[in-house]
Amino acid sequence: MFPLKKYLSIIAFLFLLSCQSEIDEQDSNAQGTVTNVSPLTTYLQRVAMVKTVQDNVIDRSSYCTIKLPYTVTVNNVKIAVNTTADYQKVTDNINANAYDDDVVTIDFPVTMVYYNYIEKNIPNESNFNTLIDYWNLHPDLLSKINGLNINYPITINIYNSANQVGSSVSIISDQAFFNFIKNLSDSQYISLQYPITIVDYNNQTKSIANNSDFENAIKYAIDNAPENNIVALDFVATITNGSWGIPYFFSSSSEKTSSYNGYSFVFKSDKSVIAAKGSTSETGQWETTLQNGVRALQLNFSTELLGKLNNNWTLFEFNNSQIRLRNVSTSSDYLYFQKQ
Repeated sequence: MFPLKKYLSIIAFLFLLSCQSEIDEQDSNAQGTVTNVSPLTTYLQRVAMVKTVQDNVIDRSSYCTIKLPYTVTVNNVKIAVNTTADYQKVTDNINANAYDDDVVTIDFPVTMVYYNYIEKNIPNESNFNTLIDYWNLHPDLLSKINGLNINYPITINIYNSANQVGSSVSIISDQAFFNFIKNLSDSQYISLQYPITIVDYNNQTKSIANNSDFENAIKYAIDNAPENNIVALDFVATITNGSWGIPYFFSSSSEKTSSYNGYSFVFKSDKSVIAAKGSTSETGQWETTLQNGVRALQLNFSTELLGKLNNNWTLFEFNNSQIRLRNVSTSSDYLYFQKQ
């Protein structure tokens, strides 16, 4: 008799193999398979990061948070910070008087929790200031995406092309999800089991039916959750500052990043853009528009290779060092720029 266990493993293998075969055809299809570098995967990892902005009034950083409980002194008043509700006590004290110094002094030692769940003991103020100075030198890391909470558990199917083994895993928390994505190898392809429910920044529960739904919910959170918009940036001033490379380009159902390795792009205020590689360069045109709150970027190059970048791109997100664009008119295409 054919062993039942072996039969089931073959069925799982064939199912996940069919998902893998679709990768080159449609990396971001409605319920498709994604990899460790797919846009959705990187966005989901940032959704699962540690929430760090709630105590910025105390630690002055969106990349770490102080582990509860601890105490601080504000305007000669000692405040016990035992729960997240106690952050408001600090804010209320600062706002109570317009003429005091509002200096927040932390009682050390404390434990800092980084955005990636790493914990570090901070014994004194000097070590604390060194840590904050480090994060201030890296202000453009893509931080946690707030305003979207996943209801766990969720189930993920996995296919490993290196050993042709299929499996599945149940994820029960943000930390488990973050580490799962962090540990994905280049040979692993994953497929989320839908539906998945989330809670948005308005505390509304919503059902996610496919990858596109998830990505759109993340985009909505980036644009609308106040915690994701602490610093206001000007897109035109950002893109015309310095030179940019292409760390990721996905178009016509396949990744084409390597074709643009070594290129630098300089966007000028006269709406010309110079693409250079080695001793060769080409000048194209760029234009940006803002309609109903949606930022778009159009590129226009004439050569075959650079002409593949010509598209009506919609801005997904940006900061001083990264610009992420997508186009969803037919399938999801993605173009990322990164400051060089």
